[in-house]
Amino acid sequence: MSGTSGYGPVAVLMGGRSAERDISLLSGRAVLESLLRNGVDAHAIDVDGDLFQRLAARPWGRVFNALHGRGGEDGTMQGVLELMGIPYTGSGVLASALAMDKLRTKQIWRAAGIPTPAWRLLRDGADLAAVAADPGFPVMVKPAREGSSIGMARAEDPAGLERAWRAARRYDDAVMAEQWVEGTEYTAAVLGDRVLPFIRLETPRGFYDYEAKYEADTTRYHCPCGLAAAEEEAVAGEVMAAFRAVGGRGWGRVDLMRDPAAGFLFIEVNTIPGMTDHSLVPMAARAAGLSFDALVLEILDGAHTEMGAQ
Repeated sequence: MSGTSGYGPVAVLMGGRSAERDISLLSGRAVLESLLRNGVDAHAIDVDGDLFQRLAARPWGRVFNALHGRGGEDGTMQGVLELMGIPYTGSGVLASALAMDKLRTKQIWRAAGIPTPAWRLLRDGADLAAVAADPGFPVMVKPAREGSSIGMARAEDPAGLERAWRAARRYDDAVMAEQWVEGTEYTAAVLGDRVLPFIRLETPRGFYDYEAKYEADTTRYHCPCGLAAAEEEAVAGEVMAAFRAVGGRGWGRVDLMRDPAAGFLFIEVNTIPGMTDHSLVPMAARAAGLSFDALVLEILDGAHTEMGAQ
């Protein structure tokens, strides 16, 4: 895109009704301010009941989707924009729905031969009882379709597992217990057809939870991540394969851990990562020589519809 006038009016979708509303508002405002700085005719839309009327009110050239969580990141909003024929940033309907569902992501990865920690779906007491044998304690208990580590907790024993399961069910009726990985945590941003420099995460908390992501000043982000260049390049190929296995496109983030015995294990895909001052994709972009404004414009350049409009 030469210049910014060719985009036409751009709607920045933010807010919404998910448990990640507050983070989405921060992301959306940062994106909006960036677009305005660059002369883009950008407008904020806090997604609520009058969304259809607001989208139909003018001929939007593109949508920058900064919604996190259900209703915005799970294929629902992507379907709306497909029907309206408005090009939008990020992955399409199917990829968004799959990546939002950690259980289905892991099932696809297993079928594709992409390594991921063992897990068990927790439906009832029998599933809870079986965790001790497979995958074994400790485990990470997580809602299958939430982001930002919402509803996640480590369980050390059967009593802790039941407490964590009941807490996670407040967010989703599909809850999984995932093998705990005692290793180093990394995240890798995908932008177009390339993987940005890895970030190694370090927190004094039990894991990289909501507070560590958005509130704590004790979280440390290492970029360069400390891997040898050849190893990072090799794993970057696996990151892209994991992203594309669920149909991801445009931009996103893949989280992975390095187990001392098993090597790199893939955890999840985030198809609309945060764009806040604590966010990881802008951090990786800076390490690659991209300013926040350049990152936002490159993401916007990739806006598309799966039905062919561009």
